[in-house]
Amino acid sequence: MSQRFQEKVALVTGAGCVGPGWGNGRAIAVGLAREGAVVVGVDRAPESMAETAERIAAEGGRFEPLPLDVTDGAAIARLVADITARHGRIDVLVNNVGGSAAGGPVEMAEEVWDLQIDTNLKSVFLTLKHVLPVMERQGGGAVVNLASTSGIRWTGAAQVAYAASKAGVIQLSRVVAVQYAAKGIRVNTVVPGQMHTPMVEVRLAGQRAGGDVEALVKQRLSRIPMGFAGDGRDTANAVLFLVSDEARFVTGTELVVDGGMSVRCG
Repeated sequence: MSQRFQEKVALVTGAGCVGPGWGNGRAIAVGLAREGAVVVGVDRAPESMAETAERIAAEGGRFEPLPLDVTDGAAIARLVADITARHGRIDVLVNNVGGSAAGGPVEMAEEVWDLQIDTNLKSVFLTLKHVLPVMERQGGGAVVNLASTSGIRWTGAAQVAYAASKAGVIQLSRVVAVQYAAKGIRVNTVVPGQMHTPMVEVRLAGQRAGGDVEALVKQRLSRIPMGFAGDGRDTANAVLFLVSDEARFVTGTELVVDGGMSVRCG
């Protein structure tokens, strides 16, 4: 088995999952640990990381789950200080936290807009604020931020704050990539499409299909040219490439993982 991340220290936000199976954060954490990384996983719902921890432990990997609200800058500062005190470095940062809320500007409450921007975009700003100085001191690092095809296309539902915040993640990543390129720090974005993760059953079906999971899945599949839905492991494979040395000449770009959906939408 490849050990691309042997002795690397990786911080993954949103490393839990709302249900059993392969959510993006869980798959990313498991993939990094499987290939040798010490993975510090954070989630505001620590119990959601239990399956992540079990999967990594079963393969003999190293996983340190910690509760964290990624919209709390002071908490992130303490976390980064703690990681560097214990491990001396942070080689990989994966910003995976995110969630959608339905509605356009008229229908959406102002507090929902604010929470969406804080959760999906400000959280990325805050982790970068505190992790980039660590990477700069150690001479390099790799960052991947997760966006969404909603940030580049209309994907079937009005979710204006989610779309705007994920578009912001893409441009934030581009700007930081240029700013830090000469310092050995690469910053890229993975743009997942309509993946079949546990969130489909637990949350999205209730939001968009009256709880009818089968109807929602059928609707989502109809948009995907390849005819099937990926899951968190497909997202993770893209992330693992971008944070590996195989992508040493790749920065400031986006890797779309959507079965061709955004091409059709375009």
